[in-house]
Parts: sequence; C-alpha cells; structure tokens
Amino acid sequence: MQFKLSKLAVSVLSASALSMVANVNAAQEIDETEVIQVQGIRASLTSALNQKRDANNLVEVIQSEDIGKLPDQNLAEVLENITGIQITRTAGVGTGVQIRGSNRNIVQINGAQTVGTGDGRTGMKFEDLSAGIIAGVEVTKAAQAKTTEGSIGGTVNLKTIRPLALDETLATVRLQGEDSSLTTDGIMPRFSGAYGDNWETEAGKFGFVVSAALSRQEATSFRPRVDRDGSLVENVNADVIRVDDDGNPQTEDQPNKRPIAQSFDFLGIQFLNQETENFEYETKNVAASFEFAPNDDMKFFFDAILTDQEVRQESTRVQGSGVSAVLNYNLPTAFETVNFGSLGGQNLGSIQAATVGTIQPNLSVDDDDPNLRFNSDTGARVTDTKLFRLGGQWQVTANLKVSAELSSASSDTQTPKLDTQLNFINPNTPLDGLDANGDITSSTSNDNAVPFAYDLTGDQLAFGIDFDSQFAPTVNQLLDPSNTVLDQVDYSHGDTKNGDDAFRVDASYYLDSGVITSVDAGIRFNKVSHESLSVSDRIGGFSKMIDSPSGSLFSDILVAGPDNFGDADGRELALRNYLIVDPELAFNDPDQVIDTLHTAMDTHRTNMVNQGFSFSNDVDYLNRIPSSTAGFEVEEETTAVYAQANFEYEMLRGNFGIRHIETEVSSIGNTEVNGVVSKVNNKGEYSYTLPRLNLIADVTDDIAIRLGWGKDITRPEYGNLNTSVSYGTNENASVEIGNPSLSPMEATTFDLSAEWYFAEAAVLSIGYFSKDIENLFVTGTESAEVFASGFRDTDPNCPGGGIYNPAVQPNQLGNPAQEGLCVDIETSLNDPDTITQSGIEMAFQYDLSSFEQELGWASGFGIQANYTIQEYDGGSVENESATRGTDIFNAINGIYDERNFQKVTAVQGLLDFSENAYNITGYYEKHGLSARLRYTWREAYRTDDTAAGASRNSTLGFPVVVHDRGQVNASVSYDVNENLNVGIEAVNLTKSEITQSCVNEGALLCFQGLADRRVTAGVTYKF
Repeated sequence: MQFKLSKLAVSVLSASALSMVANVNAAQEIDETEVIQVQGIRASLTSALNQKRDANNLVEVIQSEDIGKLPDQNLAEVLENITGIQITRTAGVGTGVQIRGSNRNIVQINGAQTVGTGDGRTGMKFEDLSAGIIAGVEVTKAAQAKTTEGSIGGTVNLKTIRPLALDETLATVRLQGEDSSLTTDGIMPRFSGAYGDNWETEAGKFGFVVSAALSRQEATSFRPRVDRDGSLVENVNADVIRVDDDGNPQTEDQPNKRPIAQSFDFLGIQFLNQETENFEYETKNVAASFEFAPNDDMKFFFDAILTDQEVRQESTRVQGSGVSAVLNYNLPTAFETVNFGSLGGQNLGSIQAATVGTIQPNLSVDDDDPNLRFNSDTGARVTDTKLFRLGGQWQVTANLKVSAELSSASSDTQTPKLDTQLNFINPNTPLDGLDANGDITSSTSNDNAVPFAYDLTGDQLAFGIDFDSQFAPTVNQLLDPSNTVLDQVDYSHGDTKNGDDAFRVDASYYLDSGVITSVDAGIRFNKVSHESLSVSDRIGGFSKMIDSPSGSLFSDILVAGPDNFGDADGRELALRNYLIVDPELAFNDPDQVIDTLHTAMDTHRTNMVNQGFSFSNDVDYLNRIPSSTAGFEVEEETTAVYAQANFEYEMLRGNFGIRHIETEVSSIGNTEVNGVVSKVNNKGEYSYTLPRLNLIADVTDDIAIRLGWGKDITRPEYGNLNTSVSYGTNENASVEIGNPSLSPMEATTFDLSAEWYFAEAAVLSIGYFSKDIENLFVTGTESAEVFASGFRDTDPNCPGGGIYNPAVQPNQLGNPAQEGLCVDIETSLNDPDTITQSGIEMAFQYDLSSFEQELGWASGFGIQANYTIQEYDGGSVENESATRGTDIFNAINGIYDERNFQKVTAVQGLLDFSENAYNITGYYEKHGLSARLRYTWREAYRTDDTAAGASRNSTLGFPVVVHDRGQVNASVSYDVNENLNVGIEAVNLTKSEITQSCVNEGALLCFQGLADRRVTAGVTYKF
C-alpha cells in the first residue's frame, strides 16, 4: 500500500470532472433557476462545473445528461466518478460508498434526510433507488453552518426534477435489459419513465413531475475461501510444549503427532469453502413532486419518494470441513514462501505454506474426516421505504425570506432467511461406530471421509474432490439423495422499522450594503426511532446418524447445485456435483420446506425406534417465537440551531457560522439472566457546538482558491447501542454485544484547494484536506481460551476469556453431544486517541470541442480524471492475534512453548480506507454518437467484509486486506433521431477479480471474489 510516483504521474495527466456536478445551494434548498433539461455529455459537464464554481462551499456534482441518464445504472457506481470517493460491491454491484475514506456519510433526497434498512445511520442503501428517477447528485465535502450534522466524510444529496424549473413538457420512457455473464436466468428487464409539466393559472403557477422505475437485476460472484489459521505443522526438531487442561506443561510426541513434519515449519490446509454468491434484485421506485407558486414571492412544494425493494439471495456453499483432523498426515507436494510483512511495528517474518497437494482420509487417525458438506443459503431483504417532504418559502420583504419544511422518512424491512446444511455420506469410506453386523449405533457419526485436491498456485484458490483417490465418490454417488443426510437448518426472520421525522424553519436576511451580504438562521427539530425484532432457531447441528434423516426422505425438495464455478476464470479444479435444498422453493414457500424436513425427521425417528434405538428427547422442531432478548428500541430527539453570515468583499466571498445541537437518546432492551428477564432502559444526552467557515478567493475570472474549516459528528449505529444480547449457534461466531455508552465520533476538517477553469467545460484543480477524528468507532474483541485438546472451555464463567454461549452446538471446538461453549465476544468502543487523516485530491477535465474547424469529427473527444492520495495516523485500540494466529507467529520466531507465547497486536485504525485511488474517463460526443470508457482503480484496504462469513478467528485475528483492483466500465449510445436513442453499457468489462489476503497485502491468500460482467442494452424515447 505504498504510494508510488508513477501513480502520481498518471494522476496529474488524468483528473476527473465527472466528479464535479452539484447544486450551488445547500442541501436544504433547490435553486429555481437551475437548468434541468441538459442535453449531451459536454452540456451536463458544463452545467455541473458552473454549479461547483459558484458554490460558497466545497461541493461536487454529477448532472444527468437527461432524466434517467446518469453515467451509470447504479447510484453507488455513479458516485465512484467523484474525486475522493471509492465504493464497495456485493456480488459486483455497488452497495457501499466511502467519501475520503469514511463510511460515515449521510444520504438525503432533495435535502431531506433518509433512513436505512437495518441498524445503520447513514440513510438509504444506494441499490434501493434506481438512477432512472434521479436528475443529479450532489456531494457536500465542506459543510456550512446550515448543513445538517451527521457526516464525517460527506453528505450525498440525490436530486429529482423540480417542476417549476421545466421550460417544456417532460415526457420520456426508457426500456432496457441486463445480462450477467455468470447467471443462468437470462435477460433482466428495466423500465423507467417520467412525465412533468407546469402551467399558469389565475391562482398562480402550478407544476408536477412524476417519475417511476422498475428494474430487475441478477448478480453473481464466485468466492472461494481457504482457511489456514489452524494449519501449522511445526518442524521435525521442534519441541512443542502445550499446557493441558489442568495447567501442566506437556511435550508433544512429535513422531506420532506430526509424522509428516519437515525440516521447516509450514502451513497446510484448515478449511475449504466454495461459495456461489447470487443476488436477485427487484426495485420499484416512484418519485412525485408538486409545486405551486401563487405569486413571485411565495412557493409551496410537496415531494413523495416511494420505494419497494426485494433483494433475494440464493447462494450455495460447498465445504471441505474437518480437514485439520488429518493435517499432520498429508504432505503437500509444493510450497511457497509467505512473508507476513510487518504489523504494529513488528516484523512478522516468513513461513512456508502449502500450494499443491491432496488431502487423503486416514481412517486409522480419524474415521470420519475430512468431510463434505452442502449448504443452501436462502434469504431476502424486503424493504418498503417512504419519504415525504412538505414545505414552502415566502419572500416576506425585499430583505427577508423565510422557509419551512416538514419531512418524514420511514422504512420497514423484513429479512427472512432459511439456510440448510447437508452432510455427504461417502459410500467408499466406512462409517464409524458400526456394530458387528455393519449397522449404525448410537455413536455413529453423520459424516465420513472424502478426499480433496487443491492447487493454490497462480494467485488462485482452486480445490475439488480428488477423483484419483481410492476413496473418491463418483458423480452419480454425489448426486444420489440417499448419500446425504440433514445436518442442520437455520431459520431467522428480522423486522426492522426506522423513522426520522423532522421540522425546520430557516430565514435569510439580505443586507443592502457592507461586507456581510446576508445572514441565515434556522432551527431544526427531529426525532429518529429504531425498532428491531428478530427470531432465530436451528434444527439439529446433528452429529450422529440416529438423529439425521436421509436425503431420500426429502428428495422432492433437493436439486443439483450450480455447476458453473469455473466460468469466471476457467478453472478446472472445483466442486461441481452436489445436492442442495431447492433455493427457489425455500424462498417462495419456506413453510413447505420446513414441513417436509419436519416430516422427514419424524419418519427417521420412527425408523430408528423400530430398529431398537431409544431417545431421551423429542424431535427438535423449529421454534419461530421470538426470544425475550430478540428485540430492542432506540429513540433520539435532537434540536439544532444555527446562525450563518454570508459575505463578499472584492475577490473574497464565503460564509461563517455555528451549529449547535442537543440530543437525548434512549435505548431499551431486555437482558435474561438464569431465566429471569429484565427490561433495561439506558438514557443519555449530549450537546455539541459545531463552528464552520468557508472562504473563496476569486483570484481571476478563471481561478478560485477555496478554504474550508469546520466540525461535525456522526452518531453510533443503532445496533451498537443494542442492550439485548442474542446468542447464535455457530461455535466460530463471536457474540456481539452493544455498547449504549458510545459517544458520537467527532471530526474537525480542513480544506484548501485551487481551481483553474481554463476553458468552457474544463478545469484543473488540486486540493488538500485533513481531518482530526476523535471517538472513532472500533471493534473490541476478547477471545475465548482454547485448551491443548483443541476444545474451548464450557465453564459458564469463562475464566480464560470470552463469553458463555448456551446455544452453541459444538463441532470442532467441543463435544458435539454437549451444548454450550465459551466463544469470542465483540463490542464497539470509542478509541480514546485521535485519528489524523490527510490527503490530496486532483482533478482534470477537458474536451476538444473548441477545435471543431481544425479537427472536425475528432473534436468530439474529451477526458475527465481524478486522483486521491490520503493517509491516516493515530488510534490506540488494538486488534490482537487469535489463538491459532499466535501459534503461527511464535513458530516463525522459533517459539514452540505455549508458556512463552507472545501475541501480535496492531492498532485497528480506519477500515475500508484506500491510500490511493483514481479514475479516468475518455468520452466522445459527436453527430448523435455518445461513448464513454472509464477505468477506476483503488489501492488495497483493510476490511471485515470476507467470504462466507469468515470471522477474525479464521483470519488470524486481523481484518483482511483487499488487494489493489481496477475495473473498466463502458457505454455507447446513438441518437437515431431527436426522439429516439439506443445504447449499450457494460460494467466490469474485463471481469476484474477481488483478492483478499490475511494480515497484509500479498501475504497469505485467503479469499477470492470472481465477479461477473453485466451488460445492459436498451432504448430511450422522448415524446
């Protein structure tokens, strides 16, 4: 992640103006004079630059060429055009936005605050709102006193068309179809359209605009995962000393414990996971705006935004589990040297790691591992969002203007989920615990051994079944329902309601003379609410055959899983033949799936009883009743007042002022201790005074110097305030506990930039920014102790660390027959130290339109580009190596005595933060032809967003590092005539992959994300 001068050279030659398009006014007001019906790429860029140039604070704008014609289909990807903004993707679709390295931003529509779908505070998800109904995007980087608080990075304001600004009737419709390279469901349709007009009446001027969009989208990515956290094989000469459960040191019997030990330490394979991540989106949006101006001094408006979003997940996972049971008995055939680099000022050193080999069962060592598991992960997020905005403005006198606005935002989100796991029973390896007749007994495990092969060379995590092994199952055996058993079913359903009701009054008084040109003042009251209720339960987590119904009893709900895992990168080695519970059926009729599985369990129990088995417990059915700790509520009431003076003197202009806020917060939840439930209501209050200054010097007609300074806060997410404790059933999952004592994060921001508008639709700019962030939200983790046996403690007091989870059904870390285990605990903390962040942003935009006579058709070319360099320092809350990671790091240093182990620690700092990023866009517009080609590059960053639910345990205790990545998007459209336009767009044209390493970039390859290419073609007709 080191900055290289060659990147700077590239950035100076290429800087972006697609990142410059915003309304001059603050998020609270839309100028009646703004031009909405901008035609063509160059005209939209010119309009955007004019708005940025005239603004009295630092804003960036993207202006649509026409309604529904922003430069990208996805709003997150639209924002990626802006200097200083990077995005994260889910299955290749833009979902998260970082502004200057921060996720702590807020989203508004026409200046009104939106609400999120879960426990987040930043506002609407970008995939929930179609770009087809948005006319422009504004990003405020330097706030004014009248800018609503809540953002550390920036405020994103999505703008719809204002009816009274129309100069002609608006009527347009757009039809498109999108195809994804990795999906199998064909073309997904998109529709958007808008109609609007205004007219004069005796009562005044009236106007309206209604726009709507319906889109369906399918996105798939393949995500292989290889865990090597518990894969250490110490060298043959190492005296490995472990402390047993009684506290006594024990020297390991190397010849018997590690028969494949070499003259060097190495990392083998701990776990294999092949995930096919599939999401289907159905998005319905309606935006309506009505405006009425009875006279030139008065205007009223009403806006309504309605969204209905269904995000449907039909993902699969194929797991090679229990691999570590035979770790010391399978010698890899090839190794590589892994350099972990340095962390927390400590050089971690290097170790050998397996890259090629097979994992063969060793029945004399472990008679049921490694085993093969098939998972179907089916879920949804169904969100109904509403935003209403009612208000008006009145020019009371020539010097006084008053505006008032009432807004109400709400979201209701349902998150049903039904996950199933099947164990494969390999006919070619014997079951354990059989009696003399070869029949199962009460101790027979519900899985048995399967051979695997892996090849991790060429920066590729490829693995599959070793079909050359004597134990290998055939394809027909893999697809035979009678060779599978039900292992577990996980059910959950969440219901989240968020609301934000606000009322504000703003006044502006214009002065006739003097440096101060006007004074703004206002007050805003708002109340936010969050209600969350969830229910979850698990069938099984079975470990014995007597409890596990055969797939032949529920074969009518089984289907073959996707077999196209190699389509992304052409790999031959993959897991392609397996059965899963039908994800379509699990989504459309979960009750049928649950009833079928319940019936199979009943039939299986009856069969076992008829064979002479007895049971002390009843059949375990899903419990769909919420527990006492399943819900919590958060309410906040905030009063904000501000005063702001706007000034202009010779070449100087700008504003200064203060914003003062007072907030009361209440978090209500339940805590259950020994069966006794008590309600806990944590209340708190805080206040902040936020000064803000913006100064612009128009040095010449073409050069502007900007300075901004100010303070802002961002509040904790609702989930971080949750006082209810929820226990899951996964032994590797940490228990998350809220912290209602969290304080808001505070940021003091400084901006200094220079802009040179050297031609029409052209700019060259460079800016410096810095932030001092206090009370940074970080994750604190306390690990549960792991004994020499490999098991965790079952003492409810967890004296060795962590928290006791009574719901865990142990698999590898405890006795599968005994519920309850000490697990890791995670909570959010305020870092007591200050994080200092600084950066440089550069942008360039130019086209050749002024050389039309000299260049002819070639004068249609243009370029936009930007580059952001940033860094941070500070913080004190540390991550520490997990138990297995500690084993590895100490072995590298020749320490094998557990009593002398030292943990590796490192300050967590900012996640999802890239030090360098740029994008460059070349475009052509001439004779009705418009074309864009954009390359976006982002440097490596640390994140907790990993494949298949990996925890910090499986990543050695630290966030993973996403490697440098570039992506190419392109679009071409043609105006057949003045009404009809045809076009095609491609996202991720070169199918760029996502690569993640554990600990440091390029260290231990842990995860891959193989994303699809999405191509959209369609027509637009203007009436």
